[in-house]
Amino acid sequence: MVTTVRSLGLTGVSGYEVTVECMLSGGLPAFDVVGLPDAAVKEARERVRAAVKNCGAQFPVSRITVNLAPARLRKEGTVYDLPILLGIMAASGEVRTLPQDGAFLGELSLTGTLRPVTGVLPMAMFAARQGVKQLFVPAANAAEATLADGVTVYGVENVSQLMAHLKGESAIPPTPRWEPSAPRTPLPDFADVMGQENVKRALEIAAAGGHNVLLIGSPGSGKSMLARRLPSILPDMTRPEALQTTEIYSVAGMTDPAHPLVDTRPFRSPHHTASPVSLSGGGSIPRPGEISLAHNGILFLDELPEFDKSALETLRQPLEDGQVTITRATGSLTLPSRFMLVCAMNPCRCGWYGHPSGRCRCSAQQVEQYMRRVSGPLLDRIDMHIEVPSVEYEAMRRKEQPESSAAVRQRVNAAREVQKRRFDGTAVTCNAYMTPAMIGQYCQLDAAGEKVMQGAFERLGLTGRSHDRILRMARTIADLDGAESLQVQHLAEAIQYRSSNLLK
Repeated sequence: MVTTVRSLGLTGVSGYEVTVECMLSGGLPAFDVVGLPDAAVKEARERVRAAVKNCGAQFPVSRITVNLAPARLRKEGTVYDLPILLGIMAASGEVRTLPQDGAFLGELSLTGTLRPVTGVLPMAMFAARQGVKQLFVPAANAAEATLADGVTVYGVENVSQLMAHLKGESAIPPTPRWEPSAPRTPLPDFADVMGQENVKRALEIAAAGGHNVLLIGSPGSGKSMLARRLPSILPDMTRPEALQTTEIYSVAGMTDPAHPLVDTRPFRSPHHTASPVSLSGGGSIPRPGEISLAHNGILFLDELPEFDKSALETLRQPLEDGQVTITRATGSLTLPSRFMLVCAMNPCRCGWYGHPSGRCRCSAQQVEQYMRRVSGPLLDRIDMHIEVPSVEYEAMRRKEQPESSAAVRQRVNAAREVQKRRFDGTAVTCNAYMTPAMIGQYCQLDAAGEKVMQGAFERLGLTGRSHDRILRMARTIADLDGAESLQVQHLAEAIQYRSSNLLK
């Protein structure tokens, strides 16, 4: 007799259905798992055997064959422990029936307790789309699973509890849908930053349009301080954005059981020693890297020239496509990676080039060599090149309170609302992601604007890509001003953010 149990698996950040088939047959006692399992799945045999005995049931003395279908996909991890156990129990008669609209997943301890697994949210969302009505998961994963609409979640503490539920002896109560209750932790505020009004203006534009930013300045000018306060002026995440980001964090095993939904925009700041794999993702079992963990948020690279060149070049495709493709011998995997890139760097190795103190001793050749550590194609993909001047003493001692993040955020939200209406019905969410056709439609220039753009194109040696990025920035500036059409002053301000003397 063959029994089947519905379960789920993962490919990247997408779920798929796995059917666990169990058969007991005559012959010498054996326990085989087939269906392209990895080492962790094969080890389930011992965990299942111990869990059955420790929950008071009788482990069948027969030849046991377990098949994980579809067999063409590699099965990874410990998520199949529970469905394998239930399949064996059903085949041996310990459990009479299993719900046909139910799916099971979870890792077993030797005592029969269920341990949490990763990737529960994308599996739960797939299960809901496939008509699964009951989802049995480890209790620690239950809150996360309830984020998926259309499925009743049961949080299981141990095998004995689940067996009693399936036999109708003691029902497990459904897990209530998780809703945020505690107030958010306040983010660092722009009001903490004295001076640097021009840089704050640039970051406001970047937040309003989703543009990439490079901050260049001497040590202590406030580059990192400003970058870390950028999330405080970004608009709130929509529900679809929060679920997308949470799926990635779930696969990476980084969700908080007490607060499973990632509802604040991520701010990822990897160290400059980060490898290409840690940025892009991958490994023998591909997992999301920093590029994907920053999805719908900010990827902050401090000390940009100190990063490995090959690591930086992995940013090229994601910055253009909004996704990163990881190719391995076992196949390719595409992960979402739509983020704002914010970088900070010194103007030279010692950091003091152009400082009023004149303490820099770097030669022109050394400065140029330091700047060349960042490739031209990568710089071309960064919309705004902002010089951050050293802070003056008068600005530090100023008595008036700088503008708060809340005030700036109101203007950013207003500009984003304009963009939301503009791109309604499309996959585009902000000006930074406009397609060439959209640029032609929404970024039309008058005669004066054409003249200014032509002059900048020839003077700055712009590429086609940088030309389009300037127009996208100008559109954002116009949105902040509440203007319907692009005007010369909007275009001139956008060009200003692409004309840094340090990068020529």
